[in-house]
Order: sequence, then structure tokens, then C-alpha cells
Amino acid sequence: MSGNLLSIGKSGLFAAQAGLSTTGHNITNAGVAGYNRQVVVQATGPMLDTGVGFQGTGTQIAEIKRYSDEFLNSQVRNAQASKSGLDSYYAQISQIDNMLADQTAGLSPSLHGFFKGVQDVAAKGATLPSREAMLSAADTLATRFQALDTRLGEIREGVNSTIQTSVTVINSYAQQIADLNDKIGTFAAAQQRAPNDLLDKRDQLVMELNTHVKANVMPGDNNSLTVSIGSGQPLVVGQRAFQLAATKSPTDLTRMEVGYVTGSKVTVLADNALSGGTLGGALEFRSKTLDPAQSALGKIAIGLAIEFNAQHKLGLDQNGVAGKDFFSVAPAYVGKNINNALSSTTAVQAVVSDPSKLMDSDYKVKFDGTNYNVIRLSDNKSIPVTPYSASGTTMTIDGVDFTISGAAAKDDEFLVRPTIGGAANFNLLVGHVADIAAAAPIVTSEPLSNTGSAKISESKVGKDFLTGGPALPVTLAFDSATGKLNGFPAGLAVSVKNSAGVVTNYPAPATNVSFAAGSTYTFGGLSVTMTGVPGNGDTFTIENNASGVGDTRNIGLLGDLQTKNIFNNGSATIQSSYAQLVSTVGNKTREVQVNGDAAGALLTQAKATAADVSGVNLDEEATNLIKYQQAYQAAGKVMQIAGTIFDTLLSIGR
Repeated sequence: MSGNLLSIGKSGLFAAQAGLSTTGHNITNAGVAGYNRQVVVQATGPMLDTGVGFQGTGTQIAEIKRYSDEFLNSQVRNAQASKSGLDSYYAQISQIDNMLADQTAGLSPSLHGFFKGVQDVAAKGATLPSREAMLSAADTLATRFQALDTRLGEIREGVNSTIQTSVTVINSYAQQIADLNDKIGTFAAAQQRAPNDLLDKRDQLVMELNTHVKANVMPGDNNSLTVSIGSGQPLVVGQRAFQLAATKSPTDLTRMEVGYVTGSKVTVLADNALSGGTLGGALEFRSKTLDPAQSALGKIAIGLAIEFNAQHKLGLDQNGVAGKDFFSVAPAYVGKNINNALSSTTAVQAVVSDPSKLMDSDYKVKFDGTNYNVIRLSDNKSIPVTPYSASGTTMTIDGVDFTISGAAAKDDEFLVRPTIGGAANFNLLVGHVADIAAAAPIVTSEPLSNTGSAKISESKVGKDFLTGGPALPVTLAFDSATGKLNGFPAGLAVSVKNSAGVVTNYPAPATNVSFAAGSTYTFGGLSVTMTGVPGNGDTFTIENNASGVGDTRNIGLLGDLQTKNIFNNGSATIQSSYAQLVSTVGNKTREVQVNGDAAGALLTQAKATAADVSGVNLDEEATNLIKYQQAYQAAGKVMQIAGTIFDTLLSIGR
């Protein structure tokens, strides 16, 4: 009997010792990230049939239980991925927001300064100092466009670096998780219980993986975990780890993409295929904010350059020479896919021709074997280029002229980004104050010998004047007998818009054109307005401007471009377009910040809920220490009594 009692005491002693060891393990690992509380689970030992009833044989350790709730862990992982993604997004977008909205570093001060310089030239009679100030302001504006684009380029390089770093870290985590799957699986194969500390370490690696990219976890064979990312791409399956690769975009070698490695092949994943974590946040920032912001800035630069150049070329400089381009207009970025057929000789060119029609989208040009199609990426609308000719086909889509030529192969494709380089390539082309075309190219007059009170206004010229303008001088004469104006160039049609806005068209040759006071007469790209009452035989002359000195009519029209609606189908000015860009980025920044704060609160709550189940409570563990210490002492007392009884039995024998 004493032997049985000794065995019972020993089992209790071992159980209490295990409880003390486990409790000490909890206490010493309370600050270790990912550690889950462990508890000794005891069970009664086998029963002994004594013939008169069953007698207990002590206790045994059923298991060292690990407290962990996979549902709560999944909530923490998802919250962590969301929080890390928003933090990554905010860290990037806040840089753009601060830069664009800055009252000194932003574009607004340079725009205001430039147009003030233009208006000063008009107000001060195109004097030399005012011209010099205007050129200086124009150069400052060009420098500001380039500086903003350079900063956006630096942020883009930062995204590339984040992608490369994140891919390396993700691959490392995947390999470590696979290795732990292997180690844990060996215990399962031997039908042993799972090692709690290795499970903790693996769960913590999965948690840290979610700080870089959102990962989905499913249980696998032999206590393994299957980890997948994106739209279901496996990252870890059992003991095997799959790899990601940071690879250059096939249509833009300066742009890093995330590729999924299968054997020797790397498949590029779309930016929206990966979400959450530092990597997902960086990819979302680039596609939803950085790319649109840089393109919008480029659109403003291109629109300003096109409109300013068009009006500047309608004027005369100080030497009486027609104006030239004032700013450079950047061509669209065209990226040829490096996987296009080697036999293909196709060339694609694109340039913005009408800023008002731009759709704020990039385009993919793809050959389907018969025709090229231009696919607008913002809505995936496909527009066939017909008829296509290898000698060259030009088609205007959304204000962009696409020119495609050469022999094509099926599935050849090109990426076209119409305005992405607009700001970087915005340069001042006029290098001398005398080259500013401040004057109008034509002048009008009426001789003193006219008998009536009719006057002819200063002429306005449009873009058609450069290519289809009339031979000057033109002298118009009024015939009081018919009430008609004669003398319009024989080869040109005349359009007359009266003071009520009614338009009357006279086809070429336009003879006997009716005179009406307040009417505007347009022909060959120029327009004049007639007022008053003409006398019979009164004449009105339109002729070339012999000198551009002191004439500020064209520079005044250039100044008017500040308030001209040239974007969004004629509904937005240069300044309002930039204000819209600043507002869009600012609103998105605030949205990401608020969502990030909310995600942080949700993460804190999820961690607290999970910690209620798996966390170590030091007060509770201190209580357990006392409990197991007392159990140990009690079990020892049982063994001591068993020893005393045994000694008594031995003494009887003596």
C-alpha cells in the first residue's frame, strides 16, 4: 500500500513540477511577440480494481495546452494588413499633398507670377524691362514644373525601392514559414503533439508577413499552414515556399512590378492584385495617386504650352516676324512591350493635339492580327484603328493623335501615357526679349476722306489665319445704293454675325455682303467688327502690321489665357485644373489618414481581444506559482508519509 501511495505522490510531484515549469515559461516569455499562454492539463491516472472497488493511482499530464484562437488571430492579421497598407499609402501621399499645396513650393505662385508678367507687358506698352520680367517669370514657371516633376520622380523611385525591399522580405518570410511547416510536420508524422513554441513562432511570422502584404491562411496536412496572397497565388504550401520577384515593367523599364515566379517564368501581377501591407499600400498609392497626379500636372503643362504657343504664333515680335513656339510641348510616352515579336517593325507615336478633349487616362495599343486597337485603360473601351496601313495611319482619340506604322505581329502592344512627361519636358523656347510676339499681325484703318461715321475695329486673327489667311492689304468699300460691302478676297467665304448673334454665311466668291452696324465679318481666319453708318464709297483697309514696336494687342490676348477654359471640354482653366489636382490629392490624403486612424483602433481592439485568450496575465501566473508550489509541497508530504509507513512495515519485520 505504501508503494502505491508513493507512486501517487510521485505523480502529483511530477504534475506540480510541470505546472511550475510551464508557469515559469509563461512568465519569462510574457514580453515575447507572438507568444501564446500555455497551461498544464492534468487527468486522473488509470484506476486500480481492488475487488471491493476501484482505487485511484494518482494523476498524469494530459497535455501542455496552448491557448490560441485562429478566428481572432485571423482578425488581427487582417487588421494588421489594412493598417500597414494605409500607413504605407499615407507616408507617400502626404509628401505630394505637402508639396502641391505649399504656398512657396507649389505651382500656383509661379503661374500667378507668369501671367502677371504677361499682363504687365500689355499694361506697360511692351517696354524692354517688362519683357525681361516676363521672360524671367516664364523661366521660373518652367523650372517649377520641372522641379515638381522631379520630386514626383523621386517618390516614384521610392516606390520602386519599397517594392524591391518588400519582395525580398516576403520571400524570406515564406521560406521561414515553410521550414517551420517541415519541423512541425515531423512531430505530427511521429504522432507526437505539436510543439507549442514552434507554432507560436510560425504564427508570428505569418503576422509579420501581413505587415508587408495581406496573406490568407488555411490549415494543411500534418499541422502545416497554406499561405496565399493576391487572388489566390500560393506563397507557402506545406514544406514548399513559392517566390515573388521584383521585375521591370515590360512597357516601362523604369517601373518596378511584382512578378510571381513559376519555374523559370515570371508572371507580372497587376498593381491591384496585391492588397494590404506595405507592398499593397505602395502599389495602390502609385496606381491611384502618383500616376494620376503626375499625369494631371503634365496635362496642365501641355495644355498651357499648346494654347500659349497657338496664340503666340498669331502675333509679331519686335522685328516684325511672326511669333514662334514659346514653350516646348512634350510628346506622349510610348512604351513598346519588350515581348513584342522580333519580326515586328511597328512604330507608335502619340502627341496631344486638343487639351480640352483629354480623358485623364493611359492607353494600350494592341494588334489583334488584323487591326490595331486603342484601349482606354480607365474604362477598357476599345477603339479600332481603321483603316490600318503599314505605311502609316493617324487617328485622333480623346484629343491625342495616334500615328501607327510598320509591319505588326499578333499581340504586339504598346503603352501610351499622353501627359506623364508634360511637366518634365516643359521648357522655355524664347531666349530673347525681342522674340516675344506682343503685337498683332494686322492693322485696320479708315481714311479721313470717308464721309460716314462707320468705324472698323481692330482685327482679331485665329489659327486659320496662319494657313489660309487672305493676301493683304484688303480694302472693303460700301455701296449705299445696295447697302452692301464689296472687296472681300475672291477665294474666301465670309461669315457675318450680327449684334443679335445671328450668323449669315456667304460662299466664295463673297460679293454684295450686307452691311449692318455691330456685325462681325470673318474671312480667312481674321475677324473685324463694323460700327456706325458708312457713307457711299467709304473704304476700310486691312493690312499687314509693319512693325511690332509698342503694339500690345497679342500680348493682351496671351494674358487672357489665364481665365480661358481649355480643359474638360472647355469647362476648366489652367488655375482651376491645378486647384482640382491639389484638392483631389488633399481629399485623398485626408481619407487615407482617417481610414488609417480607424484601422489602428480596429487593430488595437483585435489585439486586445486575442490577448484576452492567448496573452499572459502576470498576476494570474503569480497565483499559479503559489498554487503549484503548494501542490508540490503537498505531493512531497504524501511521499513523506508513504516513506514513514514503509519504515514502519520494515520495523515490524525486525
